[in-house]
Amino acid sequence: MELVTSRVDDRVVVRLQEKRLDAASAPKFKSAIESELTKDEKRIVLDLSEVTFMDSSGLGAVVAVLKQLNGGEIRVVGLQKAVKELFRLTRMDRIFQCHETVDSAMES
Repeated sequence: MELVTSRVDDRVVVRLQEKRLDAASAPKFKSAIESELTKDEKRIVLDLSEVTFMDSSGLGAVVAVLKQLNGGEIRVVGLQKAVKELFRLTRMDRIFQCHETVDSAMES
């Protein structure tokens, strides 16, 4: 599982460098992102611009990471058409702030 992380101010920017986030890759994603975060992390910008397919397991892994932030937030960036539709259909676009770019997520 390829993740690139950086810290900007009080946020961690995590870029997933995979085409799919599905049942096969969701546990690896969750494990990889957990190993990148400290206990005190509360604000994540999750860049999914390279992800072209996500299923409910992938979405569940993102929700699990949100729950571990204990009141924190995840701003999701760069959703491709199919992934954006999954967020809309499951109403996760009401749970996660969705942005076009990392810069717009950082500014809001």
